[in-house]
Amino acid sequence: MGESDARPWGSWEVLDEGLGYKAKRLVVRPHQRLSYQTHAYRAEHWVVVSGRATCVINGVVRQARAGDYVDVPVGAAHRLMNEHDEPLVVIEVQRGLYTGEDDIVRLEDDYGRAGVIIESVGRLVDSRL
Repeated sequence: MGESDARPWGSWEVLDEGLGYKAKRLVVRPHQRLSYQTHAYRAEHWVVVSGRATCVINGVVRQARAGDYVDVPVGAAHRLMNEHDEPLVVIEVQRGLYTGEDDIVRLEDDYGRAGVIIESVGRLVDSRL
């Protein structure tokens, strides 16, 4: 636990994890957004702690404020965005068979990472090659 990473959109930190779950704190910088992505092995539950989130789930846009929550089913295309001037803080609870960082298919990405596709857990394929 305590794993963390800086990303182009902000940062994340693991708060707790165990068999079948992981809890993270996400900080999304103003006017940034995460990839539009899917996960094969996990669902996500987002709770907005501070700021205002724009959430896209399977193409449906929803606004969320502090205290609101959003559920992302396994396999759903989703994106978290901060369209405002203050940082967005979200607690993300992942639930599923596998919660590794490599369970991701990026459908769209502002930072040039959309060509990287996960075919199976632990096996990366770069579709740009």
